[in-house]
Amino acid sequence: MAALSGGERCIKFLMFAFNLVFWLAGTAVLAVGLWLKLDSKTKSLFEGQDSPYVFYTGVYFLIGAGALMMVLGFLGCCGAIQESPWMLGLFFFFLLIIFAIEIAAGFWGFSNQTKVLNEITAFYGRTYNGYKETGDPRLKETLRLIQNNLYCCGPKGMMEESEPDLCPRAESLEKFIIKSCPDAIDEVFNSKLHIIGGIGITTGVVMVFGLIFSMLLCCAIRKSREVV
Repeated sequence: MAALSGGERCIKFLMFAFNLVFWLAGTAVLAVGLWLKLDSKTKSLFEGQDSPYVFYTGVYFLIGAGALMMVLGFLGCCGAIQESPWMLGLFFFFLLIIFAIEIAAGFWGFSNQTKVLNEITAFYGRTYNGYKETGDPRLKETLRLIQNNLYCCGPKGMMEESEPDLCPRAESLEKFIIKSCPDAIDEVFNSKLHIIGGIGITTGVVMVFGLIFSMLLCCAIRKSREVV
């Protein structure tokens, strides 16, 4: 069994560093998903009967993706340090699956962006009307959460809102510039779309490098073990 060459050892440590970052990123994604699901201020977005499927699908996707990223990061780190071809092979296989899922999710998101936007806007309208009709405190908290995070007020703007205490705090002049929530949802959705796309493309490029590094290292390890 021959030792790895200098370039191959460099790939080995690059693989370790890549997977350490990947594991940390997975931990962060899992933490965000669990926080959104369990925090008392946000879980009302997912527990209502009228909650859009993109909300609870999204939060469970974050939890699942974060857990899978942590497992992949562990396999990659151990495979690189232990020079284990089977661990690196598993890492390559699962990373390839995630890469394919990301591409499919990207195509689905861009082809259904209008549908998703309309559903989120309709969810806000149902929540607003439901609170006005019933005074349900859970709907009130959901409205307060949405309006404060989007910096918006009501379906027509702050000047026409009957309950401004649910809206963001604003001085007298700021009340004129706070938008209606349907307009704010549309603006945030469209303005952040290119950022989401950029993050997706960057993630895809990083995954391609991970696939290349894992394959090169796996082949190098196999080759070194064949040399007597």
